Amino acid sequence: MKVAVLISGRGSNMENLIKASQLSNNRIQIVQVLSNRKDAPGIKVAQQLGVATEVIEHSTFDSRNSFEEKLTSSLENGGAELICLAGFMRILSPDFVTRWHNKLLNIHPSVLPAFKGLNTHKRAIEAGARFSGCTVHFVRPNMDAGPIILQAITPVKSGETATQLAQRILHLEHQCYPLAVDWIAKGAVSIVNEQVILDDWLEPCQSIT
Repeated sequence: MKVAVLISGRGSNMENLIKASQLSNNRIQIVQVLSNRKDAPGIKVAQQLGVATEVIEHSTFDSRNSFEEKLTSSLENGGAELICLAGFMRILSPDFVTRWHNKLLNIHPSVLPAFKGLNTHKRAIEAGARFSGCTVHFVRPNMDAGPIILQAITPVKSGETATQLAQRILHLEHQCYPLAVDWIAKGAVSIVNEQVILDDWLEPCQSIT
């Protein structure tokens, strides 16, 4: 399966997806990395790992529609069958999301539907949450919404900072995202009534450490 990754920053999840795709038993190929920021450190990382990159700066377009038209054109030319958002800090329009319906994934650093949006770790700590984690989901027009593929949880430790919690959850993200993409590439994921159905042979509740 040909996969494109969209980034805006350092792209640690992007880097992890690329390295996972290069394992001999993997079923995915990262065909391109696109960024809306020319200064995104992840662009250089992707190039060093041998993946084609392109910068499409949103600030150079006169509208969100024209930016997304160029984005779609590049994705289509690259042959993308699945798109992974990895720290892509732009809200995508309903038209774009509909165009890539069930082919657009995101990973969010909370156990959705809790703590949608930004500053998730700080908000989880301030709310007194006992657990937090991450969620891989299909993208829908509403922010941080869509059928959930995979989640991982971890206890929120007493006295830890948002930065410390973020570091631990990022470790979970790096395990969950490649696993979810691999399931899709194997044809083990389907959507019924806006809920993900996993093939019986999968073990979605396995321990992730």
